[in-house]
Amino acid sequence: MGRTSDSRERIVRASARLFLSRSYGAVSVDELCASAEVRKGSFYHFFPSKAELAKAVIDLHTDALVAQLRAGSGSGPAQRLRGVADAVGAIQSRFEEKFGRIVGCPFGNLAAELSTVDDGLRDHLASAFARWEREFAELCHQARDAGALREGADPDRLAHSLLALAQGQILLAKVGGLSSATVSQALRHHIDLHLREGAV
Repeated sequence: MGRTSDSRERIVRASARLFLSRSYGAVSVDELCASAEVRKGSFYHFFPSKAELAKAVIDLHTDALVAQLRAGSGSGPAQRLRGVADAVGAIQSRFEEKFGRIVGCPFGNLAAELSTVDDGLRDHLASAFARWEREFAELCHQARDAGALREGADPDRLAHSLLALAQGQILLAKVGGLSSATVSQALRHHIDLHLREGAV
Protein backbone atom coordinates (compact mmCIF):
# COMPACT_ATOMS: atom_id res chain seq x y z
CA MET A 1 0.00 0.00 0.00
CA GLY A 2 1.07 3.60 -0.62
CA ARG A 3 2.15 6.19 1.90
CA THR A 4 -0.57 7.45 4.25
CA SER A 5 0.66 11.04 3.93
CA ASP A 6 -0.49 11.33 0.33
CA SER A 7 -3.37 8.86 0.41
CA ARG A 8 -6.08 11.46 -0.08
CA GLU A 9 -4.42 12.96 -3.14
CA ARG A 10 -3.84 9.52 -4.66
CA ILE A 11 -7.48 8.59 -4.12
CA VAL A 12 -8.67 11.78 -5.81
CA ARG A 13 -6.28 11.49 -8.77
CA ALA A 14 -6.98 7.79 -9.31
CA SER A 15 -10.71 8.51 -9.18
CA ALA A 16 -10.37 11.37 -11.65
CA ARG A 17 -8.73 8.98 -14.12
CA LEU A 18 -11.27 6.20 -13.63
CA PHE A 19 -14.31 8.49 -13.77
CA LEU A 20 -13.05 9.79 -17.11
CA SER A 21 -12.02 6.49 -18.65
CA ARG A 22 -15.15 4.67 -17.49
CA SER A 23 -17.75 6.58 -15.45
CA TYR A 24 -18.64 7.42 -11.87
CA GLY A 25 -21.26 4.69 -11.63
CA ALA A 26 -19.11 2.01 -13.28
CA VAL A 27 -16.29 2.21 -10.74
CA SER A 28 -16.63 0.66 -7.29
CA VAL A 29 -15.00 1.91 -4.11
CA ASP A 30 -12.94 -1.29 -4.05
CA GLU A 31 -11.59 -0.51 -7.53
CA LEU A 32 -10.83 3.07 -6.54
CA CYS A 33 -8.90 1.89 -3.50
CA ALA A 34 -6.96 -0.68 -5.54
CA SER A 35 -6.03 1.92 -8.15
CA ALA A 36 -4.93 4.41 -5.49
CA GLU A 37 -3.17 1.68 -3.49
CA VAL A 38 -4.98 2.50 -0.27
CA ARG A 39 -7.03 0.45 2.17
CA LYS A 40 -10.78 0.87 2.26
CA GLY A 41 -10.54 2.29 5.77
CA SER A 42 -8.34 5.09 4.44
CA PHE A 43 -10.92 5.87 1.77
CA TYR A 44 -13.69 6.31 4.33
CA HIS A 45 -11.37 8.28 6.61
CA PHE A 46 -11.15 10.97 3.94
CA PHE A 47 -14.50 10.54 2.20
CA PRO A 48 -17.69 9.52 4.05
CA SER A 49 -19.23 8.62 0.70
CA LYS A 50 -18.39 8.19 -2.96
CA ALA A 51 -20.39 11.36 -3.68
CA GLU A 52 -18.06 13.36 -1.42
CA LEU A 53 -15.13 11.95 -3.38
CA ALA A 54 -16.79 13.09 -6.61
CA LYS A 55 -16.90 16.63 -5.22
CA ALA A 56 -13.15 16.48 -4.58
CA VAL A 57 -12.61 15.27 -8.14
CA ILE A 58 -14.70 18.18 -9.43
CA ASP A 59 -12.56 20.58 -7.39
CA LEU A 60 -9.37 19.02 -8.77
CA HIS A 61 -10.51 19.54 -12.36
CA THR A 62 -11.77 23.06 -11.61
CA ASP A 63 -8.44 24.08 -10.13
CA ALA A 64 -6.63 22.59 -13.13
CA LEU A 65 -8.73 24.58 -15.58
CA VAL A 66 -8.30 27.84 -13.67
CA ALA A 67 -4.54 27.28 -13.44
CA GLN A 68 -4.40 26.60 -17.19
CA LEU A 69 -6.35 29.77 -17.93
CA ARG A 70 -4.18 31.94 -15.69
CA ALA A 71 -0.97 30.48 -17.10
CA GLY A 72 -1.99 31.47 -20.62
CA SER A 73 0.47 33.48 -22.61
CA GLY A 74 -0.29 36.78 -24.25
CA SER A 75 0.19 40.32 -23.09
CA GLY A 76 -2.83 41.85 -24.81
CA PRO A 77 -6.47 41.45 -23.75
CA ALA A 78 -7.50 39.83 -27.03
CA GLN A 79 -4.65 37.32 -26.76
CA ARG A 80 -5.63 36.52 -23.17
CA LEU A 81 -9.25 36.00 -24.24
CA ARG A 82 -8.12 33.66 -27.02
CA GLY A 83 -6.31 31.83 -24.25
CA VAL A 84 -9.69 30.40 -23.22
CA ALA A 85 -9.66 28.32 -26.40
CA ASP A 86 -6.04 27.33 -25.84
CA ALA A 87 -6.65 26.31 -22.19
CA VAL A 88 -9.72 24.18 -22.84
CA GLY A 89 -8.09 22.67 -25.92
CA ALA A 90 -4.88 21.86 -24.02
CA ILE A 91 -6.77 20.03 -21.28
CA GLN A 92 -8.75 18.00 -23.82
CA SER A 93 -5.55 17.25 -25.72
CA ARG A 94 -3.94 15.87 -22.56
CA PHE A 95 -6.98 13.67 -21.95
CA GLU A 96 -6.86 12.47 -25.56
CA GLU A 97 -3.17 11.64 -25.19
CA LYS A 98 -3.68 9.82 -21.88
CA PHE A 99 -6.76 7.80 -22.83
CA GLY A 100 -6.31 7.47 -26.59
CA ARG A 101 -9.59 9.19 -27.36
CA ILE A 102 -11.79 12.10 -26.35
CA VAL A 103 -13.36 11.10 -23.04
CA GLY A 104 -15.43 14.24 -22.58
CA CYS A 105 -15.50 17.00 -20.02
CA PRO A 106 -15.23 15.78 -16.42
CA PHE A 107 -17.95 18.25 -15.39
CA GLY A 108 -20.23 17.48 -18.31
CA ASN A 109 -19.85 13.73 -17.84
CA LEU A 110 -20.74 13.91 -14.15
CA ALA A 111 -23.59 16.34 -14.81
CA ALA A 112 -25.14 14.01 -17.39
CA GLU A 113 -24.76 11.01 -15.11
CA LEU A 114 -25.68 12.43 -11.71
CA SER A 115 -27.39 15.82 -11.78
CA THR A 116 -30.90 14.33 -11.71
CA VAL A 117 -30.18 11.85 -8.92
CA ASP A 118 -27.93 13.72 -6.45
CA ASP A 119 -28.83 17.28 -5.50
CA GLY A 120 -25.60 17.84 -3.59
CA LEU A 121 -23.45 16.87 -6.55
CA ARG A 122 -25.61 18.92 -8.91
CA ASP A 123 -25.08 21.99 -6.72
CA HIS A 124 -21.34 21.33 -6.58
CA LEU A 125 -21.20 21.02 -10.36
CA ALA A 126 -23.21 24.23 -10.73
CA SER A 127 -20.65 26.00 -8.55
CA ALA A 128 -17.82 24.64 -10.70
CA PHE A 129 -19.49 25.84 -13.89
CA ALA A 130 -20.09 29.23 -12.26
CA ARG A 131 -16.38 29.46 -11.47
CA TRP A 132 -15.55 28.68 -15.11
CA GLU A 133 -17.90 31.42 -16.20
CA ARG A 134 -16.46 33.98 -13.77
CA GLU A 135 -12.97 33.28 -15.08
CA PHE A 136 -14.17 33.65 -18.68
CA ALA A 137 -16.13 36.80 -17.80
CA GLU A 138 -13.10 38.45 -16.26
CA LEU A 139 -11.18 37.99 -19.50
CA CYS A 140 -14.17 39.20 -21.55
CA HIS A 141 -14.49 42.34 -19.40
CA GLN A 142 -10.77 43.05 -19.73
CA ALA A 143 -11.11 42.79 -23.51
CA ARG A 144 -14.18 45.08 -23.50
CA ASP A 145 -12.48 47.67 -21.26
CA ALA A 146 -9.46 47.71 -23.57
CA GLY A 147 -11.67 48.24 -26.62
CA ALA A 148 -10.84 44.83 -28.05
CA LEU A 149 -14.45 43.59 -28.30
CA ARG A 150 -16.68 44.53 -31.20
CA GLU A 151 -19.23 47.25 -30.58
CA GLY A 152 -22.31 45.88 -28.84
CA ALA A 153 -20.60 42.70 -27.63
CA ASP A 154 -21.71 41.92 -24.08
CA PRO A 155 -18.85 40.43 -22.03
CA ASP A 156 -21.12 38.48 -19.67
CA ARG A 157 -23.16 36.98 -22.50
CA LEU A 158 -19.95 36.13 -24.32
CA ALA A 159 -18.58 34.35 -21.23
CA HIS A 160 -21.78 32.33 -20.88
CA SER A 161 -21.78 31.38 -24.56
CA LEU A 162 -18.13 30.28 -24.33
CA LEU A 163 -19.00 27.96 -21.47
CA ALA A 164 -21.96 26.53 -23.38
CA LEU A 165 -19.93 26.15 -26.58
CA ALA A 166 -17.09 24.41 -24.75
CA GLN A 167 -19.50 21.88 -23.25
CA GLY A 168 -21.30 21.28 -26.51
CA GLN A 169 -18.19 20.98 -28.64
CA ILE A 170 -16.52 18.57 -26.21
CA LEU A 171 -19.65 16.41 -26.23
CA LEU A 172 -19.78 16.40 -30.03
CA ALA A 173 -16.09 15.50 -30.22
CA LYS A 174 -16.65 12.65 -27.77
CA VAL A 175 -19.60 11.07 -29.55
CA GLY A 176 -18.27 11.83 -33.03
CA GLY A 177 -14.76 10.55 -32.45
CA LEU A 178 -13.32 13.94 -33.37
CA SER A 179 -9.95 15.34 -32.43
CA SER A 180 -9.46 17.59 -29.41
CA ALA A 181 -8.29 20.23 -31.88
CA THR A 182 -11.90 20.74 -32.98
CA VAL A 183 -12.72 22.01 -29.49
CA SER A 184 -10.12 24.76 -29.45
CA GLN A 185 -10.86 25.65 -33.08
CA ALA A 186 -14.56 26.18 -32.38
CA LEU A 187 -13.86 28.31 -29.32
CA ARG A 188 -11.22 30.37 -31.14
CA HIS A 189 -13.65 31.01 -34.01
CA HIS A 190 -16.39 32.15 -31.62
CA ILE A 191 -14.00 34.46 -29.76
CA ASP A 192 -12.68 35.97 -32.99
CA LEU A 193 -16.23 36.76 -34.10
CA HIS A 194 -16.53 39.02 -31.04
CA LEU A 195 -13.14 40.72 -31.30
CA ARG A 196 -12.42 43.84 -33.29
CA GLU A 197 -10.31 43.25 -36.36
CA GLY A 198 -6.64 43.51 -35.47
CA ALA A 199 -7.24 43.35 -31.71
CA VAL A 200 -4.28 41.98 -29.76
